[in-house]
Amino acid sequence: MLTAIVPTLNSEKRLLPTLAALVPGAAASVVREVIVADGRSADGTGLIADAAGCTMLVSTAPLEARLQEAVRAARASWLLFLRPGTVPEPGWIGEVSRFIEETELMQAEDRRAASFRPGRSAGTRPLLVEALALAKAAFAGVGPDQGLLIHRALYGKLGGHAAPTENTEQALLNRIGRRRLIVLRTGALRIPDAT
Repeated sequence: MLTAIVPTLNSEKRLLPTLAALVPGAAASVVREVIVADGRSADGTGLIADAAGCTMLVSTAPLEARLQEAVRAARASWLLFLRPGTVPEPGWIGEVSRFIEETELMQAEDRRAASFRPGRSAGTRPLLVEALALAKAAFAGVGPDQGLLIHRALYGKLGGHAAPTENTEQALLNRIGRRRLIVLRTGALRIPDAT
């Protein structure tokens, strides 16, 4: 059903929880393959990707070129871009499957993309503080840490991860626009970078 694409660079600590969250999707035949687009990591990123059965594409090319190469290698028509450390919450498989099935029924020009909503913090923030954080995130728009589910035809129509920018992932989200980008009910947690 979909190809998950994870861009990495020295991401071993954040990659493992992301790949672990995708295992149930593979077991449910939602995730067809996982491609790790690596920027020549010097840590154990490659070992983790290999042990998980991922396809590993290694290059010193800029991020946008590595992501485009991964899309060309993808076998599925749906693409799920996840940064290492982005962990979809339980329930994501059904939500993503529903979105894909509903979107497949639309005319090609009406198709949309989707992102996960910001997940609840692993901490113990009060519900009101958590609600305010979600409202702020919704107002500010979707960011790359929330992942991106997109049909490869729409990806191509929008120019994919185009010419180098300061943040090629955010630039693609901006080109999709708020009208075409659905925020799923299921959230995605973000594992913080190691300090």
